[in-house]
Amino acid sequence: MKERTIGQINKKIENNEAKIYTAEEFKKLIKEDNAPSFEEVDVVTAGTCGVMSGTAAIFNFTVSEPGVFMRAKNIYLNGVPANIGPCPNEWLGSVDLILHGTSKSVEDSSYGGGFLLKDILEGKDIDVKVEAINGDIIESTTNIGEITRAQMIGTRMAFKNYTAFVNPSAEPVSSIFSAIPLEGNLKGLTFSGCGELNPLQNDPNNLIIGNGTKVLLNGAEAIVLGEGTRSSPEKPNLMVSGNLKDMEANYVGGFKTGEGGEVYDTLAIPIPVLNEEIYNNLLIKNSDIPLTVADIKGRHLPLTQTDYGAMWDNHELRPKYVSDNCSCDSCTVEDVCPTNAFKNKRLDLSKCFGCGMCVHYCKNNSFTMDAGNVDLKIGGKKHNIPIICRQSDALRANKLSLKLKKMIKNHEFKL
Repeated sequence: MKERTIGQINKKIENNEAKIYTAEEFKKLIKEDNAPSFEEVDVVTAGTCGVMSGTAAIFNFTVSEPGVFMRAKNIYLNGVPANIGPCPNEWLGSVDLILHGTSKSVEDSSYGGGFLLKDILEGKDIDVKVEAINGDIIESTTNIGEITRAQMIGTRMAFKNYTAFVNPSAEPVSSIFSAIPLEGNLKGLTFSGCGELNPLQNDPNNLIIGNGTKVLLNGAEAIVLGEGTRSSPEKPNLMVSGNLKDMEANYVGGFKTGEGGEVYDTLAIPIPVLNEEIYNNLLIKNSDIPLTVADIKGRHLPLTQTDYGAMWDNHELRPKYVSDNCSCDSCTVEDVCPTNAFKNKRLDLSKCFGCGMCVHYCKNNSFTMDAGNVDLKIGGKKHNIPIICRQSDALRANKLSLKLKKMIKNHEFKL
């Protein structure tokens, strides 16, 4: 078997001789029957972006002068509840807290932890409300410059792809797996997973990725702590942690679902090509990766199978907005857009997730994007079902993989 060492690859990087590809670049060459040989590739940077419910953040910051309150009992950031502790910080005027990315605001049901994390990273002032153990209320504001410590931990990240969902029943069904209640009678399909771009899909036997692996999490250097919760050999995922203050707002944010706010993250991991087994694993394409289609009422209710080629190949990643067609007094798209990317008849592509909801629900065809249809056989009958909601974003995954590639080439990220 042909082999090389990390030391040999790092030496090539130091000498600006290393051949580094993003997963997007590498897969494109494979599909063009022009795949680089083992000798022609040293590193592939693979990435994924999607709704990752296991996201949490640990914070410490000052709320008041010392001596104002003994201990905090409850705390709200922009109305989003967080968990005080574990440190009590008695009489110090500061708080330690853990924020869940899935926590929902007590003031606005459409706002939650994911949106709050993006607001923090964008440098916005955050309203803080503390209830002390004696019932006193202390109110203040904070921002990323005043937060003394902020550490993100993802308990369940970068699933080696996931599941697609349809609704075979007659009535709409609310779920975290759809931006709004999913229409019945198989009128649409929603799915998660970046397919051939996903790091764990490109390293299925964990020959590279494991405890201690350096990664980029939302643009910041981070580390794999080990397997994530509910990880299994068939459906592995990772537990990852990094300094939140080093992250970039573009790669993290809130995502509204039929069951309230969720949170999305972006992760990129370098895969050094140390031997032919690792190289061969990198040859996988979307069309090689099976995707189970389940009933929206439960992941335990599989209906049929398709593949990630049907989800991503030859489809567009962002909508085009035709403003001349936008004439509704009451805008459905503003209501259904899961990342609040469309407001006041303007599409903010920096917030857009490419999910496709705007294309499917706009009454005046103001948005165009080929998100694809998929042919499925369910209950003995053939159905052609439109893909109406992507809960993963290949564009952000590609961008972070490209950032990682450039950092490696510029000697800013050492393998």
